Amino acid sequence: MPDVQGNLSGIRKNVLQTLEAIYEMTLPAGQAITVELADMLAKLTTQLNRELAVYITRRGQIAAVAVGDTRTIDLPETAGRRSTGRLSGIRCIHTHPTGDSQLSNLDLTSLQEMRFDLMAALGVDNGIVAQVSFGFVSGLTAAETLQVETVGPLSLADFAAMDMNYLVTQIDRVLENRSKTTSLAENEYAVLVGVQGQGGWDLADSLQELAQLAETAGAQVVGTLSQKRDRPDAAFFIGRGKVQEIACLRQENSANLVIFDDELSPAQQRNLEQALGTKVLDRAALILDIFAQRARTHEGKLQVELAQLRYNLPRLGGQGLVLSRLGGGIGTRGPGETKLETDRRRIAQRIKKIKDDLEGVRSGRALHRQRRSAVPLATLALAGYTNAGKSTLFNRLTRAGVLVDARMFATLDPTVRPLALPSRRRVLLSDTVGFIRSLPTTLVQAFRATLEEVKEAAVILHVVDISAPAAAENTAHVRQVLAEIDAAEIPQILVMNKIDRVPGGAAADTDTIARRLLSGSPEHPTRAVGISALTGEGIDGLLQTIDEVLPLDPIVRTVLHLLPGDGATLAMLHEFGRVLSTRYTEVGSEIEAEIPQSLERRLASKG
Repeated sequence: MPDVQGNLSGIRKNVLQTLEAIYEMTLPAGQAITVELADMLAKLTTQLNRELAVYITRRGQIAAVAVGDTRTIDLPETAGRRSTGRLSGIRCIHTHPTGDSQLSNLDLTSLQEMRFDLMAALGVDNGIVAQVSFGFVSGLTAAETLQVETVGPLSLADFAAMDMNYLVTQIDRVLENRSKTTSLAENEYAVLVGVQGQGGWDLADSLQELAQLAETAGAQVVGTLSQKRDRPDAAFFIGRGKVQEIACLRQENSANLVIFDDELSPAQQRNLEQALGTKVLDRAALILDIFAQRARTHEGKLQVELAQLRYNLPRLGGQGLVLSRLGGGIGTRGPGETKLETDRRRIAQRIKKIKDDLEGVRSGRALHRQRRSAVPLATLALAGYTNAGKSTLFNRLTRAGVLVDARMFATLDPTVRPLALPSRRRVLLSDTVGFIRSLPTTLVQAFRATLEEVKEAAVILHVVDISAPAAAENTAHVRQVLAEIDAAEIPQILVMNKIDRVPGGAAADTDTIARRLLSGSPEHPTRAVGISALTGEGIDGLLQTIDEVLPLDPIVRTVLHLLPGDGATLAMLHEFGRVLSTRYTEVGSEIEAEIPQSLERRLASKG
């Protein structure tokens, strides 16, 4: 016999046995409920002063029995049909100890999301069913969201006499259009929630950025709520009254996702999901999901999976709704959904395996850097806030043809291309992942191998979108991240991108803009250049500045003794220096050449 689910604390053994006996009851096919079952639920509800719920299949069998508290009940996951194009084949009958049978917003939300054949509430008063209300799916709206209708209150006799077979047949007929229901299942409608605390970021700017992140992940933002608090609430992060506002806004806009602009604790996420009856994500999970979508290489996928496993590990006991969800969507991509019963030890083993694999990737990157260092080519690294225009500038300088997208985090995997400077020096330019406020620590750790490209650079090109309202805050944040990865002392050039979007364009006072962007930053030399990566304006000045900032590599005259067959070194001398004379000896050749000092040092260490 299946177990009774839900809140069983304090229930006597004989009452629990009565609840278990409900599983043995069978209803006539097509009948919504029998008077016998309704009376049993009413008496138990009054005795326990708690909500009760039963799942009934179309064959009249009891599929689940659950116990809640005085006001709410956590509904179990349905074991019915998994198709998103039809109803679940299960109706939910639950009780309201208050005597009022009116369906709540959470009741209607559960009806839509779990696709019940019917959601009914029995208003119980002193052990008797005083009234019944029910809701059902009536079709699709113009926006392809499920439309529901409610009926009641009515008497128990009228409800018991209702023809369920006719009702579900009509609903299934409405939902036969699979293309619409498939599209519906893929759309996610999000409500954004922000809290104005004591931080320096403007809440409106932060929520606007969160909306861009949500749209990048594939969600449509349908509402925004904010609250000012000195400190987060321990249970819900926001005030309890604001939780009810979110529930109402979500219901009004048929939202199926709530995204918070800050990081939630596992307990806060669990409490919010239970109170709101939908999936709840924080900013960190949203960014992780975007990274999971954008990762293309084996290394990138490993990094994202490692970050998601580290993020989810402490939340295994707190992601009830997310981990039991049938459809997936934002927050569930990447390594896949982890069930609550997953053994933490197995996840830890998987984390160790990925870390070992990434260590191999890191070693491979070190080997590539070592090979690059065998020739006198300095490396420049593009860094900056996400969506600042780094990839556009990279394409402008190198014609690499990397992906350029207005959405955030278009580039995850670093790309390295050669670049010729006005002095005819050749360098290597690396395009790296963009930074963002509240970048999950797990991602920073996972992308260590990628960020090492920045640490090894001779010069960092810090790209800033100066047309962004929060340009100064973005600049400060990137410099903070560079300091955290021990790259703050590397010479930087502040590349003020999108100069064509500010008043004055090329004639704008770039010195004043640079001082504003760097106000409050640590004092060390920083050159600033205004450009437009899109139009090419200021690119020549940027290249000239790179030439001036890049450490000089003086030319020295040297004599080298090469063994027969050492064609690689000879080719390097011709490519990066000037061969003055060649004299052949019995053991090889003696070559006098003018070469960069760095190349002389590397050849000396090699010999």
